[in-house]
Amino acid sequence: MYIGVTKLSTLVYTVLDKFMNPEQKKLREVLSANIKIRRKVMNISQEKLAEATDLSAQTINDIEGGRMWVSDKTIVKLAQVLQVEAYQLLIPDIEIQVEKEKAPFPCELLFSLQKSIQQGIDLQFDKILKSGVTR
Repeated sequence: MYIGVTKLSTLVYTVLDKFMNPEQKKLREVLSANIKIRRKVMNISQEKLAEATDLSAQTINDIEGGRMWVSDKTIVKLAQVLQVEAYQLLIPDIEIQVEKEKAPFPCELLFSLQKSIQQGIDLQFDKILKSGVTR
């Protein structure tokens, strides 16, 4: 009996998933989410990311789906293409929470909002400094 590669990899992942501890699962989820989010922010398809990293599109799909773990060399390749430091792909942050909670607005809006707030604070701070007001 012939089993397709996709079905076999899904079966293997399901079996291995049973043996992973919660910390391993969390790290895999963080890596998967960070790659996917960064790729989307950069407007890169899975195929383009695969081409740039010399990986297959199926491998990128499996990594983003949490079905495959990667070597340190692959993490470095992915980080270079995604224009981040390799360690940043392993750090959970607010982007992941937005993705997981399916927030009603995209990550780009959060970045834009953060930038606008910072500019507003900087503007107010500059006005105070120029006015010479001291307390």
